[in-house]
Amino acid sequence: MELRIVANPDGFELEFGETTVLRHTQLCPAVAMAVGNPCVEMYRGNFQIEDEPSCPIAPTAWRKCDGGLELLGAGKPVARIVVSGNAFTVQALDSSFDRLWVRLYAEAGETVWGGGEQMSYLTLNGRAFPMWTSEPGVGRDKASELTQLMDETAKAGGDYWNTNYPQPTFLTSRWLAVHLDETCYSVLDFRDSAHHEVEVWANSARFELFVDSHPRGLVSQLSSRFGRQPELPEWATGGAIIGIKSGASSFDRIEDFINAGAAVSGLWCEDWAGVRETSFGRRLFWDWQHGERSKARYPDLPRRIADLNARGIRFLAYANPYLAVDGDLFEEVRTAGHFCLRQNSDEVYLVDFGEFDCGVLDFTREETRAWFAERILGQEMLDIGIAGWMADFGEYLPTDLQLSDGSDPMEAHNQWPVLWAEVNAQALASRDRTGDALFFMRAGFSGVQKHCPLLWAGDQCVDFTRHDGIGTVITAALSAGLVGNAFSHSDCGGYTSMHGHVRTAELLQRWCEMAAFAPVMRTHEGNRPDDNLQYDSTPELLTCFARWSRVHARLAPYVRTLCSEAVAIGLPAQRPLFLHYPDDPALFAVQDQFMYGSDLLVAPVIEEGAQHRQVVLPGNVSWNHVWTGEQYAPGRYEISAPLGYPPVFYRLDSPYADLFADLRREFE
Repeated sequence: MELRIVANPDGFELEFGETTVLRHTQLCPAVAMAVGNPCVEMYRGNFQIEDEPSCPIAPTAWRKCDGGLELLGAGKPVARIVVSGNAFTVQALDSSFDRLWVRLYAEAGETVWGGGEQMSYLTLNGRAFPMWTSEPGVGRDKASELTQLMDETAKAGGDYWNTNYPQPTFLTSRWLAVHLDETCYSVLDFRDSAHHEVEVWANSARFELFVDSHPRGLVSQLSSRFGRQPELPEWATGGAIIGIKSGASSFDRIEDFINAGAAVSGLWCEDWAGVRETSFGRRLFWDWQHGERSKARYPDLPRRIADLNARGIRFLAYANPYLAVDGDLFEEVRTAGHFCLRQNSDEVYLVDFGEFDCGVLDFTREETRAWFAERILGQEMLDIGIAGWMADFGEYLPTDLQLSDGSDPMEAHNQWPVLWAEVNAQALASRDRTGDALFFMRAGFSGVQKHCPLLWAGDQCVDFTRHDGIGTVITAALSAGLVGNAFSHSDCGGYTSMHGHVRTAELLQRWCEMAAFAPVMRTHEGNRPDDNLQYDSTPELLTCFARWSRVHARLAPYVRTLCSEAVAIGLPAQRPLFLHYPDDPALFAVQDQFMYGSDLLVAPVIEEGAQHRQVVLPGNVSWNHVWTGEQYAPGRYEISAPLGYPPVFYRLDSPYADLFADLRREFE
């Protein structure tokens, strides 16, 4: 199937098969352009981006030319649209014009999804979404007191569109997908229902198109385009990964989880390389090596790891692509030329990460990528028995530094998480550990799917708030899954605790109820572990977590089929309802419940104090309530949901019906 240009009395259209992609008329030109005048400021990963474009042109006249058409201004060509296969490229002919606005055709009532990993909204209609990887912010709701306070004190409140993982790809209910194949700053703008507008900060913009008769086929195509992840390791889906960062005592505390009957597959100690205390809370010491600092905090670590391995429990750690100026590795890396530099200088560019400065590894250098993969991830981590890690950050590339390959940081910024993922994947491959060892990331952009086996949803607040609380991890998994990320999970219990916001026992219980129905179940002690409840803080919380970890483990045979399905056809484990029931538009905006594969429907309780919630059961086959065994016809219901009993249903015709029914044993 190829794009074709169709002329009409008032302009032209781009058609992809039977699908209209772009419509140009005298009253609504398809392309506009201007000269940009940007102002970009970064403070600790939070960006303020503004622009004052000048010399705007919106050409209306056009004529065909070889390979496509030309847009005319004052009778002269000012832009060209080149068509090839399933893609078209818009280019301003004057190189000084570095802003493009491309208006794509929209049908009345058309629903739009995508944009990478979105936290606040599954459907994008009525809003604009800048595509720029950054810190997502704390609170992410300009009307909330916490967001306002974070904006005032740290420029870190964020908004609904801020995300660690943007991707300029969107899908519509015509089962059309559009991908902007550029890494520059862009904006997906769906505020006008008459068209879908894409703003591109470049002189040229290439768009790729995909169509299908069904949304599952569309998602499968996108997963092929961006690259599919390997199956998750069996150990990662067969029990919970317990996050503890209390030094050597972490090994003692995990025994409490095991003795409580928890199904434990891993111990994750992100503090393995050391810690530092800051006003934000307990941070890690960013010097990724098993050196003196690590040995003091975790004596005899390789032996302790081997002892866990002998019991079927993996040890996981932490790394990110920055190194602290006061760490032991900094001088070695500076001397070897692995850091990004200040513009027109040989000085290392330092970034303030919150009361400590770091150098940024220059991953545009092949030598630097190879060095980090071998020297850090290989020798310091994999070779001492570490079986996985949080590959954190990747969003902080400043736009005013010097890169080794001479590329523009404004173009490289969004690509940085992809390069970071590639480094991690390279380390696994060097030890033949792909599909066995496991790293997980929060940052991303187009193409990260090929390298990163598992996402996590970033740093949620420890609460039930609409835009930064427990419910956002569902939206994150569903939106990321639509653009080719099969596996996602979250920090069970949340992460960010600021200005008196601390975890409650209810939040911890509701979170592990939800996390049991993700392919990986992992806890996190948060940024202020001493101020917050942990799952081993009380016998009641420990019992609760142990039970849900066993539910997670019991589901492993089913989850393995989802892993195989992801590899074969690219479908995510956690899915929006419309992916299986596309004929019901009422399901298009549902983002507070999800399909876990095709046979389980999960409706987590994400409102504080709720004892029941509304659940929609789609399709034309009856559903069984997992915990009560009661049978329900398709429809909408108000379902009882006391603590410990989140609404979960399975299809009666599922080949895994007996497995799902067996989950009730954990509640008898």
